[in-house]
Amino acid sequence: MDFRRWGTGRLLACCRLDSRRPQCPGVEGFTMKKLPRNRVFRAALVSVVVSTAFLGALAEGVAQTRQAPAPAPSGSASSGPVADAARVGDAFASVAERVSPTVVTLEVEAVRQRGRRGRSPFGSRGGDSEIANGSGSGVIIRANGYVLTNNHVVENARRIVVVLRDGRRLPGQVVGVDRATDLAVVRVQASGLPVASWGSSDRARVGQWVVAIGAPFGLDYSVTAGVLSAIGRGIGANEIEDYLQTDASINPGNSGGPLVNLSGEILGINTMIIGRGTGIGFAIPSDMARMVADQLITGGVVRRAYLGVGFQELTPELAGHFGARNGRGALINRVEPNGPAARAGVRDGDIITAVDGNPVVAGRDLMRHVIRRPVGAQVQLTVLRVGRRRTITVTTVERPRSGEARPQPASSARRSRGHGALLTPLNDQIRHRLGYRGQGSVVISRVESGSPADHAGLRTGDVILRADHKTVTSPNTVNEALADDGEALLRIERRGRTFFAALTRN
Repeated sequence: MDFRRWGTGRLLACCRLDSRRPQCPGVEGFTMKKLPRNRVFRAALVSVVVSTAFLGALAEGVAQTRQAPAPAPSGSASSGPVADAARVGDAFASVAERVSPTVVTLEVEAVRQRGRRGRSPFGSRGGDSEIANGSGSGVIIRANGYVLTNNHVVENARRIVVVLRDGRRLPGQVVGVDRATDLAVVRVQASGLPVASWGSSDRARVGQWVVAIGAPFGLDYSVTAGVLSAIGRGIGANEIEDYLQTDASINPGNSGGPLVNLSGEILGINTMIIGRGTGIGFAIPSDMARMVADQLITGGVVRRAYLGVGFQELTPELAGHFGARNGRGALINRVEPNGPAARAGVRDGDIITAVDGNPVVAGRDLMRHVIRRPVGAQVQLTVLRVGRRRTITVTTVERPRSGEARPQPASSARRSRGHGALLTPLNDQIRHRLGYRGQGSVVISRVESGSPADHAGLRTGDVILRADHKTVTSPNTVNEALADDGEALLRIERRGRTFFAALTRN
């Protein structure tokens, strides 16, 4: 799976286990580890939980002991820190016993693409072999043999063996994959299988207990526990992201296994970690995973609603330029010509604050609300335009698949005027070098570290289309826009996508 990451150099890992080396392909400076089976280590788990809870209540227990006239008989204690910790341990053990029969291990033999350089999906160096073996996890979602896992677990699979809790080893066949969310459905020929229950990720609460079950490093049915650390995370690894974050230990081999609540209901599908041993893992939310799985089972593909817009987060600097006093909403930075939003009257620079009455606080709220609508549905958008609110009704179409070019930095530069961005007119030679076919006339050929341009998020290779709503025809257009009050609202094109940036001058 090809992961693309913009921004800081964090260590990402998608968790599928290579039988030889538990590592995944690099992602622009990242070392990736794929997430994949032994019995539930109940005694070890309860010991860890009891120890943790006991230490947290130690001081209180000592104080109570000092105040009590005499200790209660050991066999009659039904309350207190130790009893409370034991009940928590029993809860985890019950979850493990209930959910583990629905968890499977997938042993995968995959074909590496010919001529591929760098790391293969299983971590081996390109050129070693055309065949690689690895493993991952999955969860049974239908009694007649449907298993949900990650796409990166079964990607390019030539042979899949699904290992059940009762020891059966059954051949698996991929029913469908969804690369946008990194999900896949595999089927085995069996009936009467135990099925995991779905929970609602929308109702999940940050801080609640969660349990991860899977096969890290091939140790099947390993159980780890933690809390739900955050919701609605995006890390730039997949096209569609709305991750649950957890500190429950997730390692290579856990990919595709369930993240469940204390009722044993699926809250997410474990998919990725940052680093190893950091306590930062991510799971695809159950509401999204269930919708994708249902479509893959019924039709083999996923159809999603599409508005035909691009958006970005509304920073305080941008909010001031667009008259958004509360700083909430999704800033539209691109409207696809003749797309559904364009036909309905949406413009770039609009701020969408609600979808069908549901608040849009940040850009991911817009994505979340739209992709849950069926294709062809009418969606009411609450839009803030130049400080005034209006309602626009858009009829969605099916989301297309698209790629994007990757320009290289330009080499020639013009002098910066106090903002730290060196601006260069786009001639034919530079256009060819960048692979740029757009209408822009000025490219950023260098950004000085720590400068206002750097702080505004500008990068080498960005093309400046407009400055304060004026078409940029030369570097002077940008400098003139900054001359009045030292600020300019720029419209930037980067790798086929457009967005806004607020640039200031020293």
